[in-house]
Amino acid sequence: MIARIRLLLPVLLLLHLAGCASSVKVMTFNVRYASDEGPQRWPVRRPVLLALLERSRPDVIGTQELLQRQGDDIVRALPGYRWFGRDRAGGHADEHMGVFYRPDRLRLLRSGDFWLSDTPDQPNSMSWGADLPRMATWAVFETRGPRPRKFLFVDTHLAHRDQDDTARERSAALILERLAAFPADMPVVLAGDMNTRPSSRAYAAFAQALSDARTHSRAARGPENTFHDFTGVPDRRIDYLFTRGFRAESVETDGYHQDGVYPSDHFPLSATLRFAAAGHARD
Repeated sequence: MIARIRLLLPVLLLLHLAGCASSVKVMTFNVRYASDEGPQRWPVRRPVLLALLERSRPDVIGTQELLQRQGDDIVRALPGYRWFGRDRAGGHADEHMGVFYRPDRLRLLRSGDFWLSDTPDQPNSMSWGADLPRMATWAVFETRGPRPRKFLFVDTHLAHRDQDDTARERSAALILERLAAFPADMPVVLAGDMNTRPSSRAYAAFAQALSDARTHSRAARGPENTFHDFTGVPDRRIDYLFTRGFRAESVETDGYHQDGVYPSDHFPLSATLRFAAAGHARD
């Protein structure tokens, strides 16, 4: 019996690796920029955020409002992750659309960024009446294992004011235009704080071109709304995971907290995604 088990172990390991390569766990998380004052200061929130990530263990995370010191704190405490990205001014002193990933699960092939403006290759650029520069960070990843799969991950944060509908619509159009530059058969994950509700035209543009993981998931856990302003009671849905070339096996809005301390004013949204078809996208 022992000898038979030993013979089966390599086969079981290969089956496990093949299963891992056929799916990825992704997350979008507005982490709230670091502040050293007030009840929601970063030193108070940091251990709660770290505990949330450690228990969830996404393969890739798209963050918004991330400051460099927050990113460095996270990878220092969770050395199984790496992160990359420039801030919205093109350096590292402001907020980043920082992307975290697990190198044991994914191989980073290439990455870049662009600004949500009429001059998308110009750092710190603004258009369409927005009051702050907005941007997107993207990466092409390849899963590790005997059947590697490539996919495109895009992380963004759209304009936030009520009067910014036009900016959000133009931003959505630009993001979709940029997606079209990648191979049509490459699976896509678009993660972000879109600052808009499902009734908006910006949402409609994304949902027409891509699949809303929450809407199309086989199993959804947690509240549909994601923004709670540190109350724990979310009142609007503004954070999304849109996909192409994946099936959403499960989606979770995670309300994790410790003794009333929440890691952010947004709940993170995560999804386990299975590649919809076999094959290799061109890069």
